[in-house]
Amino acid sequence: MSKPSSRIPSVDEVLRGEIGRTAAARFGHAAATAAIRDELGKLRGVARDRPLDVAGADLATTVAMRALDALQAADAPGLARVFNLTGTVLHTNLGRALYADVAIAAATTAMRHPSALEYDLATGERGERDDHVRALTCELTGAEDACLVNNNAAAVLLVLAALAAGRDTIVSRGELIEIGGSFRMPAIMASAGTRLVEVGTTNRTHLADYAAAIGPATALLMKVHTSNYRIEGFTREVTAAELAPLARARSVPLVDDLGSGTLIDLARFGLKRERTGQEALSDGADLVTFSGDKLLGGPQAGFIVGRRDLVRACARHPIKRAMRLDKVRLAALEATLKLYRDPDRLAERLPALAALSRPKADIDAATQRLAPALATALGAGFRVAVVETASQIGSGALPLDTIPSRAISMSPAARQGSGRRIEQLAAAFRALPIPVIGRTHKGALMLDLRCLDDEAAFLAQLPRLAVSKASPA
Repeated sequence: MSKPSSRIPSVDEVLRGEIGRTAAARFGHAAATAAIRDELGKLRGVARDRPLDVAGADLATTVAMRALDALQAADAPGLARVFNLTGTVLHTNLGRALYADVAIAAATTAMRHPSALEYDLATGERGERDDHVRALTCELTGAEDACLVNNNAAAVLLVLAALAAGRDTIVSRGELIEIGGSFRMPAIMASAGTRLVEVGTTNRTHLADYAAAIGPATALLMKVHTSNYRIEGFTREVTAAELAPLARARSVPLVDDLGSGTLIDLARFGLKRERTGQEALSDGADLVTFSGDKLLGGPQAGFIVGRRDLVRACARHPIKRAMRLDKVRLAALEATLKLYRDPDRLAERLPALAALSRPKADIDAATQRLAPALATALGAGFRVAVVETASQIGSGALPLDTIPSRAISMSPAARQGSGRRIEQLAAAFRALPIPVIGRTHKGALMLDLRCLDDEAAFLAQLPRLAVSKASPA
């Protein structure tokens, strides 16, 4: 009697089958062969312990299907599309702002064709890549000049390195923030080679504190927006407008780091007011830094705007080249900035602002449409309800301010093992073809529909939700 392992097909036999040929055509002969060998090796390991109950052509087909599945999984993009139903609109871990259609079109053109990235079409000579957005940025902010880098942390680093290396930068102790990924403002300042001079206390800083700290080694006065927290109670902060006259009197440049940054009054869209880049310059700042991919709603970028001599010093610094934007983001950023010339239609055309200003009634209607489908998909093992909730702006913008919203809440029908069941449910949603990312709150998985922009795709994949429908005993 032959050994069980002798019934396992050869690599060539699997490759000659229809599915094997498909795998080779899609992923190449070498990759398909390697995947088939891997699956055959697993079968031989099983066959050493027990007889296989499938043989011949059926087994060859099974091996080919498993190999094809493995190849498809390995080929899937690591930067996967997801549904952001966390209730945080500008979610750092989920890509922050979505591009406007015009920005996507501009980026696509830049990817498909040669472009005048650093070429002056008027003179036929070498150009400067920031020129594509410099005039537009100055138009929208009122700045004398502007330069661009790859994010706001880079903008702050470049300003400090170019203007304050080896000298002192004065900052309020209450503004020494830590941003995402444990990056701290003091560490960024140290990396730039400037000496941090802290003034005031965590909760109270006065104008006299800044004045007393200014000396011969002072290079900059700096304001830092506490974008991801807020201190309340017995507090005192010196505003940029209050600090500017002191900076001018002592001939020390004032840098105002807005963090998220915006170019329009958000109050017109029903959101809380946030200082704009224009206002920061009007308040007397010599340089203002802010992000492109947060409230501004564009691609990741960092802006440095303000006095021409200071901006030019930043643009000439050697590390500017290491921080520059590529052609794709520059094209998308230019298209995004142009939308701000027509503020009346901005909420219709800018996805981030559309999500932030989406009417609660619209979100409520979506929850009413989708809740029954979720209840059917989950079965008797879970309770499904529509609940009041609050969305966050995210990415350090307006940290304590929320927007009324509605969510679908899913909780286990039985208390026993409810925590484990919620974890399993969240994992099942993440395992869908388009992963669904929600948030857990008080023993339930919550799906805030503020950012759901494709109901059809969401509904189409619910039958594939691999979670037990039965209520646990």
